[in-house]
Amino acid sequence: MAKGISTHGDVLISRLKDGTELNDIWDEVKKVTDLWNNERQSITDLLSFKTTEINDVVPQSFTTDKFEEATEFGIPVAMRPPSDWLKLGYPFKDYGGRIAFTWKFLRDATAEQVRAHVTRALEADNSLTCNSIMNRIFNPTLRQNDFGNTVYGLYSADGTMTPPPYLGNVFDASHTHYLSTATTTLDSNHVEALLHHVEEHGYNRNGSTLLVLLNSNDFEVSRISAWRAGEEYRAGSPLPKWDFIPSTLMPAWLSNETVHGNVPDPQYNGLDVWGSYGNALVIKSLYVPRNYVAVVATGGPNSDLNPVGFREHVLPEWQGLRHIPGQGQFPLQDSYFMRSFGVGVRHRGAAVVAQITAGANYTPPVFDLP
Repeated sequence: MAKGISTHGDVLISRLKDGTELNDIWDEVKKVTDLWNNERQSITDLLSFKTTEINDVVPQSFTTDKFEEATEFGIPVAMRPPSDWLKLGYPFKDYGGRIAFTWKFLRDATAEQVRAHVTRALEADNSLTCNSIMNRIFNPTLRQNDFGNTVYGLYSADGTMTPPPYLGNVFDASHTHYLSTATTTLDSNHVEALLHHVEEHGYNRNGSTLLVLLNSNDFEVSRISAWRAGEEYRAGSPLPKWDFIPSTLMPAWLSNETVHGNVPDPQYNGLDVWGSYGNALVIKSLYVPRNYVAVVATGGPNSDLNPVGFREHVLPEWQGLRHIPGQGQFPLQDSYFMRSFGVGVRHRGAAVVAQITAGANYTPPVFDLP
């Protein structure tokens, strides 16, 4: 039988003030983290592809072979896969956070107060994964992964490669997908140029969907919803090539115009679609940094056509957001949340970004990352 004076640390708390059992909260948190892993934020799913590979060898354009006219004595030229494959590395790091409670806190806490800690952990994970993917798209800096493979951004005239030709489009070593609008206002000609930058590499084919991603403030300042083909939407503005076609998310309005063709659906993979411009869906999001705009070709959630690779551990038990129990009878009392991953661009031509600035050079935004 143990003897001595009992301390505060010897007091065993098994339930909260409102009667909720600690292990019931633990089970609930496990279910929530499982749900979180299954429903990761829609915008990152459309930009990335999950992989467990250290690096991938991925073609950087879409090309097709062709037949030739047959002759009586000749033989056709042999077909082979394209030579424009690139070895792309993915980094990998472990990230974690801890939630800890004293027995005095748990004695007087309610279930809602404990859940609030879990909510903050989920928000931190969401911020980490989303910012990492967005930073990889918006930042051209080359890096090395843990096996010495190059981790690329989009095409950036970095001297590592010249984009391969596509259907007669030939590129030089100065070709970059990090641009500047050279004006403080986003105009229709800028978006049209961004769309062309992706289309000329063939990424509007093979079932891909083009997305125009911009911050909510830039959506309003640009007056993108007022863009009409051949009409000024602001004094001295360029004349748009196409009409902005609003989805049903836009506020109601009166008009005698007739829409020819399909009206865009109000949602795409859970994201609000505010309209379309040309053959692209327009999505405004606070996850896109202010004064920046991106055009991305997506094959859908977790498609290998998406521009970014999201590397996870090869062991399934180390994938996704994990909740690791603390020591003792009640694992919630001092437990950890962990996420292990790394991101790198897979298709360097599948996205293009522009900074909305009067300057001539592109400066990447700063994301809140560890």
